[in-house]
Amino acid sequence: MLHQTNLVSKMIKRQLYILSTISICLIATIMVSCEKILPPEPAEDELLDGPMEGLSNQQSTQFLRGDIAFNDEIFTAVTGLGPVFVANSCRSCHAGDGKGHPFTTLTRFGQVDETGNQYLHLGGPQLQNRALPGFTPEQIPAGATFSKFTPPAVSGLGFLTFVSDADILAMADPNDIDGDGISGVPNWINIPSYITPHSNAISQGGKYIGRFGKKAAAYSLLHQTVNAYNQDMGVTSLFNPVDVYSGLEIDPEVSTQTIHDVVFYLQTLKAPIQRSQNDALVIQGKNIFNQINCAGCHKPTLTTGYSPIAVLSYKTSHPYTDLLLHDMGSGLDDSYTEGNAKTYEWKTPPLWGLGLSPNSQGGQYFLMHDGSARSIEEALLMHGGEATNSKTQYQNLSQADKDALIKFLKSL
Repeated sequence: MLHQTNLVSKMIKRQLYILSTISICLIATIMVSCEKILPPEPAEDELLDGPMEGLSNQQSTQFLRGDIAFNDEIFTAVTGLGPVFVANSCRSCHAGDGKGHPFTTLTRFGQVDETGNQYLHLGGPQLQNRALPGFTPEQIPAGATFSKFTPPAVSGLGFLTFVSDADILAMADPNDIDGDGISGVPNWINIPSYITPHSNAISQGGKYIGRFGKKAAAYSLLHQTVNAYNQDMGVTSLFNPVDVYSGLEIDPEVSTQTIHDVVFYLQTLKAPIQRSQNDALVIQGKNIFNQINCAGCHKPTLTTGYSPIAVLSYKTSHPYTDLLLHDMGSGLDDSYTEGNAKTYEWKTPPLWGLGLSPNSQGGQYFLMHDGSARSIEEALLMHGGEATNSKTQYQNLSQADKDALIKFLKSL
């Protein structure tokens, strides 16, 4: 009997061994098959989203909350959308934290000079071109000038937030003292009462330097975020409780905590990472970029001052902007402006992340402030005003040098 029991036990163990071996083989087969079927995980330099390194556990938690609010929350009529609006989520304009496309392009109207917007009582400054059932979308009032604004990528904005006003002013050259044809001036703007200026802020006549938006008409990411909730989605907050449709003050439809979480998320998104930095053509293109003085406006390197977020204090980054307004010529004059900017002046957009723009733009480029340039070269050729000399030098390059310059720009 004992012999039979041992025999049965051995048979059971053997069957279990065979079954476990089969299971391991099946799991290994499935894993190998998945590796062959699923695409490889994108490299870090191919993505715009993700937190910067060095955040504390508490900061990482707040970043995640902001990420969820920015990328996952979709507003409905029940949660505060509208009744007139442009988009129903942050993500719909900034997919993957990247640039928008023609379907998400915004329309601004109502200001023709520095005296302010004359159409605020008729829905300005932004056209809410969509509406909930039973409501009528806005239309541009008769006689109002307008401009189209393509939503920008949002990565690396914390590095731009904490560049000191003194450094921005040091890059300005309103009288072109150095004679390079490039001036550059800040957009001095009035800031809302809920904004506390940075500790090192410089004011002029009660106005402060704007640094976000196509015309640099937003002072900070809090300013920009509050406006986006209100003007883009028709969602009120404690900071701006005025309903865009009725003009009446109503209860906040997004919490103050969520606003702060989204601002923190935008501040601590990593900066875009340049690709192929050691490629010979990329290096050649970078040298050409400097030779034809594209760097006169698109400053390759900026440094932050003090930041209450430690990982952003006194850090060097490479955004390729000076955060200043420049005369871009009559071809880019939309007869509309914001803040103290002239209608032909535009803030230098950062170039980092440029090569990844097609990822959020349907596989193609929609560049310049309104998305009208369908390639990097088209965008270069639209430059005028202070950029005329650089454009002329670009046109005189050999095709090989043009190709190297474009490859460099696509590496950013």
